[in-house]
Amino acid sequence: MKSVIIFVLIILLLGGGYFIFTPGPEIVGDESSPIKESRNAEFDAAVDLVKNNVMEKDEQMESYTELLAKGNFMESAHHVEGKALLIEDDGKKIVRFEDFDTINGPALFIYLSTGLDDSDFVNLGEIKATKGNVNYEVPEGTDTELYNKVLVWCEPFSILFSYAELK
Repeated sequence: MKSVIIFVLIILLLGGGYFIFTPGPEIVGDESSPIKESRNAEFDAAVDLVKNNVMEKDEQMESYTELLAKGNFMESAHHVEGKALLIEDDGKKIVRFEDFDTINGPALFIYLSTGLDDSDFVNLGEIKATKGNVNYEVPEGTDTELYNKVLVWCEPFSILFSYAELK
């Protein structure tokens, strides 16, 4: 009887020791910030609402214009195709999008900027078309050598859709 009690105590001690000294399952946390997710989810939802609304235009240019600079559009947040041209026409500067193609987004604006953000820019207005050829008049006195980046900018979400560097 004494040996049975000792045997039971040994089994209990071994089981308890195993439970106490064995590490538990690994717990890994990999949650992303709810602020970022909320903003991106809201932005993605807003883009989804308008991305299939194609705004097509084909504005023509006079033949007596001078090409000052050009650059291909590069994607940032969304796919884009086409090029941006800086043209002088009768003393006025125009930014022209040619063969432009992108998706629509909420409150897209066209900026001439010194960088790829909205810290120093000239607003050329709301996007006129997401597909085709379109012209944006540059305000008189704008230094286009300094403001040499054309941005497609989503104002409500402060997101760069795409850009072209004029060279």
